[in-house]
Amino acid sequence: MINLAKYAGMKICVAVSGGKDSMALLHYLNMHSKEFGISLTALNCDHKIRGAASASDSEFVKKKCAELKIPLTFFEWECGGERTESAAREWRLGCYRKVIELGADAVATAHHLNDNAETVLFNLARGSGLLGMKGINDVEGIIRPMILCTREQIDRYINDNEIRFVEDESNFTDDYTRNKIRHNVLPELENAVPGAVKAIYRFSRIALEYEEYFDNLVSVNGIVKQTSYGTEISICNEKAVFKHAVLKALNIFKSVFKDYTSAHLESLYNLQFSENGKRFGFLGLVAYKEGNKIVLTESAELCSCEEIAFGNYRGDNYCGRYFKICGTEGENGTKSLRFDLDKIPDTAVIRFMRSGDKFTKFGGGTKNLGDYFTDKKIPLRIRNKIPLITSGNEILAVGGVEISDKIKITENTKNIRFLVCEDFCGSI
Repeated sequence: MINLAKYAGMKICVAVSGGKDSMALLHYLNMHSKEFGISLTALNCDHKIRGAASASDSEFVKKKCAELKIPLTFFEWECGGERTESAAREWRLGCYRKVIELGADAVATAHHLNDNAETVLFNLARGSGLLGMKGINDVEGIIRPMILCTREQIDRYINDNEIRFVEDESNFTDDYTRNKIRHNVLPELENAVPGAVKAIYRFSRIALEYEEYFDNLVSVNGIVKQTSYGTEISICNEKAVFKHAVLKALNIFKSVFKDYTSAHLESLYNLQFSENGKRFGFLGLVAYKEGNKIVLTESAELCSCEEIAFGNYRGDNYCGRYFKICGTEGENGTKSLRFDLDKIPDTAVIRFMRSGDKFTKFGGGTKNLGDYFTDKKIPLRIRNKIPLITSGNEILAVGGVEISDKIKITENTKNIRFLVCEDFCGSI
């Protein structure tokens, strides 16, 4: 039923829910583990979404693993938060990572050929791009030994070997979109086109090959770059390559990735040809056109941190930004600004940009802080993420950029200090 040669000598932990598929996989691996030198363990996750029913399923798995003398690691969801299907999935993935940390080479899940077809059809119906067509694959630390097995083959194996299993009653309803595809769409598709499930698998492998090609192209050419101030996508006139780069960038923002549409990708592609400073908001993100790149950031602005009295400030971090007052210059990657400590008034605070702020440049000349940032070509997306030393609306120092003329060092200066911060002029 399964080709185990490629897993020879591995430490495999089977994810067992107690259902038909996972019990078939557990049985098969247990029967053939010695033949291929496989060290077999199991894990079970009780996410408590189905209450007493899921607890009963876990008890079934515990008893069966004890009967087969297969070591079992049991996880129970004890954290707070809403127990949605997507949240449960992320929690299970966290459990998989834990058993790998404990020594397993891989976690084996019981996904099969029909599961792959359901995934491809579901993503196709949602208008997914090539990324959604690659179906279910092995990923780092997770293997799918039964991915070439059909639903019918698994049912036959269960019957022939008289394997006991538990049923999740939610699998028999059409409340979930996947169940509708499983119960209604796939059977009718197989009736209309015999072998459709296997053909969909072959198509998903082709899609995976193209996906890997584009992914490598984006990586080799450094088209996507993640920084502390956003994810940058280099301008690219080849639409297919650019859209793939966007998907790679969006994948960094896990919470919104599944909700993107082809219209979003088209708008981001067209943003490349707009003038600098143009922006496009979508799914809680903002995309900016900046020179030869598009930059994606979260919409939330980093300006809610409370101000800190300058005289009380210690350490080297203000609201996640490196910001240090000291007697020596900083290291590479930072900018050190010398200033006269005695010229800092008692009213001075450290905070972010506010409306009405004014700045007297080093050497003279007062401007609104926003206009000054424009002159310095500081992007809008990071302006209110730059730590400032201020007294009222008078800006005394812009971290990583410049000090005000009002605190400059002169021949009468006695107390010199350095403001060390990220270099916002040299790294943006």
